[in-house]
Amino acid sequence: MIEWILSNETIVWWLVASSAFTFVASLILVPMFVVRIPADYFAHKKRHHKRPEKYPPVIREIVLVIKNVLGLILFCAGILMLVLPGQGLFTMFIGMMMINFPGKYKLERWIVERGPILKSINWLRRRAGHDPLRTCTDGGPPPADC
Repeated sequence: MIEWILSNETIVWWLVASSAFTFVASLILVPMFVVRIPADYFAHKKRHHKRPEKYPPVIREIVLVIKNVLGLILFCAGILMLVLPGQGLFTMFIGMMMINFPGKYKLERWIVERGPILKSINWLRRRAGHDPLRTCTDGGPPPADC
């Protein structure tokens, strides 16, 4: 092992640098994304689209592609952070939220409704001065469409 490290110093330094970068980036970006989630995002059985389409279709498609690519990068970085320093599960979750695929909202709700995940997200939101996320199973009065 030592021989391989000594003979591949450049690769080792790139791995160290990328690990440090993903660690710092996850510490900054993950909380920033988590506090931007609306408090009632998971409080409904089906996703509610809230914004009217005010941009031309070409711009919407370009933004959609960029959002999905960024989400895929975050998801892959989260997988790497499971073995490297960083907030792997949070980063994977944020990346998954950015990617569009069938059944995504149901999967997101299932993940968030797990106790430790919801507690961690709400802890970050509380520290940023935001209301906690509400879900259909959080013990409060459920919305009519739960």
